[in-house]
Amino acid sequence: MSKCEQCIAKQLNSLQSMTSEELRKVSACKTTRYYKKGDIIFDEGESLHGVYCVRSGVCKLTKLSANGKDHTVKLLGKGELLGQRSVISDERTNLSAVALNDIELCFVPKDQIVTPLHENQNFSFDVLQSLAKDLRSAEDDLINMAQKTVKQRMAETLIYIQKVFGTDASGALNVILSREDYASIVGTATESAIRILSQFKKERLIATSGKHITITDLEGLKRVD
Repeated sequence: MSKCEQCIAKQLNSLQSMTSEELRKVSACKTTRYYKKGDIIFDEGESLHGVYCVRSGVCKLTKLSANGKDHTVKLLGKGELLGQRSVISDERTNLSAVALNDIELCFVPKDQIVTPLHENQNFSFDVLQSLAKDLRSAEDDLINMAQKTVKQRMAETLIYIQKVFGTDASGALNVILSREDYASIVGTATESAIRILSQFKKERLIATSGKHITITDLEGLKRVD
């Protein structure tokens, strides 16, 4: 079992602001959990007893809409924390978390997060900043939905995935999503997402091979209107 004090993933989230002693306590009681592609990590409306930290892999946060379809709200990768808002606010989860590929998570019990919040000012401030960034991101998403075209949102999604999750040895995006996932992220019908991606391919902005997508003209994608 890897120790939290030496974990690279914790450098990417609020846990980096914990003291050495706090990290040792977290390390002593955390458990490692593995999920296969498509597995549900937690469901909307669950009461969580701790926070998850992504060690490897990617998951998506989804919200069930009134018409019974899942809307993808966010993609999370290495170093990201899942469930911290629900644990801190002591509320049931507002979103579901689903593994997009094989994923390894560290589960940290609730008391190992809440206690340092009361005792460690640096950790509390980092958590507050993280929640503020999440709120800003949610506000930006609402603005984008209202002010940007579906094509622009699709282009920005592709650019975001490459920027955050990188590419494989062939140059394709590291995160493999279905056309339904892309439609859910940008807020459109699957048929529309397929049509837009096909158009991007014809315009040589991207190349595709099955579900694999390679950005071939990054600057061109940035200019999509």
